[in-house]
Amino acid sequence: METVQTALWVVMLLVALAILFDFMNGFHDAANSIATVVSTGVLKPTQAVLFAAFFNVIAIFIFHLSVAATIGKGIVQPGVVDTHVIFGALVGAITWNVITWYYGIPSSSSHALIGGIVGAVIAKAGAGALISAGILKTVAFIFVSPLLGFLLGSLMMVAVAWIFRRARPNKVDKWFRRLQLLSAGAYSLGHGGNDAQKTIGIIWLLLIATGYASASDASPPTWTIVSCYLVIGLGTMFGGWRIVKTMGQRITKLKPVGGFCAETGGAMTLFVATALGIPVSTTHTITGAIVGVGSTQRASAVRWGVAGNIVWAWILTIPASAFVAAIAYWVSLQLY
Repeated sequence: METVQTALWVVMLLVALAILFDFMNGFHDAANSIATVVSTGVLKPTQAVLFAAFFNVIAIFIFHLSVAATIGKGIVQPGVVDTHVIFGALVGAITWNVITWYYGIPSSSSHALIGGIVGAVIAKAGAGALISAGILKTVAFIFVSPLLGFLLGSLMMVAVAWIFRRARPNKVDKWFRRLQLLSAGAYSLGHGGNDAQKTIGIIWLLLIATGYASASDASPPTWTIVSCYLVIGLGTMFGGWRIVKTMGQRITKLKPVGGFCAETGGAMTLFVATALGIPVSTTHTITGAIVGVGSTQRASAVRWGVAGNIVWAWILTIPASAFVAAIAYWVSLQLY
């Protein structure tokens, strides 16, 4: 009986740790949802975080749990995951999130979690325990999502410039201040839909590994879905202000029309990835879209040095979080 109670307490603590990751995910990535709409002056920061949080939560009614299924069943071979692996994965992801938040670097919470899972699993059973198709699909979209965001953002900007070429600039600015509310809402919807499911997936993985859910279940327990969407909304409400300045001002200066195009391009990318069940980085996506919008004006409109530093953070995210996760896995073996 005591062993069963201890195991239950471990599962509950790991669920709480996953919920903390979910909150930090919303907190860390809030800037991705609100940076453009704040930097263009369409919404004040407080209004923007409440606006984004609302759309994060209502994404629960829009998207299927394809991303959660990828995390829960498509990354690691069945039977390999245990509580030590989950502990290592979450500690690795949270540690990287804290470091990048502190230095104001818009890195990927999504890929920090993937890196954490990979590092902890390799520490336990080697690379052969990973499902290569799921890993390759996720890694491919490290490059695909910013490129697609770049392409869609720049095409949107070119199309808008051509359509409104004869309109007065102040009139265009007035229209797009209103339209940017739609694009910001769509992007926040995509952010909630993709990112909340990553935490749902890791909790589902834990519940399957500990026998509290079956691998044959079509979806995780309802309480995991509701709690993860609510918590990511709360995280967004508290917002990651250190990163807002980088995303909204340091990469390139945006006007409402540029903000609309970047958010729309980013939202379209997130919708496609979520429908395909691919856990992508909202950071990568919106950064690519912002750079795409800026580059249509002139190459010098983009601060390529800042963008380059962000890319280095992207490259380091999976190996860095995997390294920390492997250490955390070993530590957990000593603790319980």
